[in-house]
Amino acid sequence: MYPDLWPFAEELYQRPGVEAACLQLQAQGADVCLLLCALWCEARRVPCTAQRITALHSIAQPWQAQVVTPLRQLRQGWRSAAQVDPSLARLREEVKALELQAERELLQRLALHSRDWPSAEAAQPGCWLEQLTPAAEPAALQVLRDAADRP
Repeated sequence: MYPDLWPFAEELYQRPGVEAACLQLQAQGADVCLLLCALWCEARRVPCTAQRITALHSIAQPWQAQVVTPLRQLRQGWRSAAQVDPSLARLREEVKALELQAERELLQRLALHSRDWPSAEAAQPGCWLEQLTPAAEPAALQVLRDAADRP
């Protein structure tokens, strides 16, 4: 059991198939930080409610729009040019590090808001992921859930 979201997310992301599933879901418009927070809530058996879903979205959406997405777009926009320009390649790596730092900050904000939500014996399994990413690819979500369920 992970009392903090960041160590949970780090370990989960290293498991087979998780990175690919996260990138696939991100390409479909999902917020990976919300997905990781959802899995953390499920692991802690926190009941999923509409109010909690709204609260997490209200934290994540502005940060994604104002911080993470612009960094990601800049990094991705430099991909081709950085292959032939070593200076730009170094700057691109620095932007990538900032993007990761921004995602870590978002995870910390999500954790701060949700860490005291109480668990319940009969928390509905599977609710969090589906509520936070209703249009996501079910197979990719299952990869994440399976990885989170492993000890």
